[in-house]
Amino acid sequence: MTIHWFPDNTVLCNFASIGQIDLLEQILNGRGRWVEAIAQEVRRSSVYLPDLAKVEAGGWLGEPIEIDEISEIDTIERVRRSVFGGLEGQPTKHLGEAQTCHVVRSWPQFSGSFWVTDDGEALRYARYQGLHARETVDLISEGVAFGVVSRQIGFGHLKAMLTAGRHLRVPINASHL
Repeated sequence: MTIHWFPDNTVLCNFASIGQIDLLEQILNGRGRWVEAIAQEVRRSSVYLPDLAKVEAGGWLGEPIEIDEISEIDTIERVRRSVFGGLEGQPTKHLGEAQTCHVVRSWPQFSGSFWVTDDGEALRYARYQGLHARETVDLISEGVAFGVVSRQIGFGHLKAMLTAGRHLRVPINASHL
């Protein structure tokens, strides 16, 4: 069974902010997936980070996973509001997080998959739910482990993301990747 990686919009934006969407594609190596709400967020964010358009155009996250069962939609909406603080007047705010958590937690074909986010509250919730939650730094470490990027270059990319105004955890030095 394939273990998939579900990057959220913040993670995709991190890589786009430094022109490294192609590196993310290499790291995911055919294992990346996304839900429909994340795909919509990426479309909106591509106005500010044009490199994000490569994500959908490249097709390497597959077709966005659609959730159309009413019971699942109701569950996702409850989590979006009660856990992530989504508001009734902002129906798409935190929808990607709630959809991703639901799919990774509830759909057998994605059991054991990784949700990748740099949102601290989302990470805590996912881990509390027993989900495999990772951060951008973990993706870079994965790239280092599989020879896609060197430690020094990967560390440089993480620092560049910070410089670009992104919010993510960065180790104290390259040896921690």
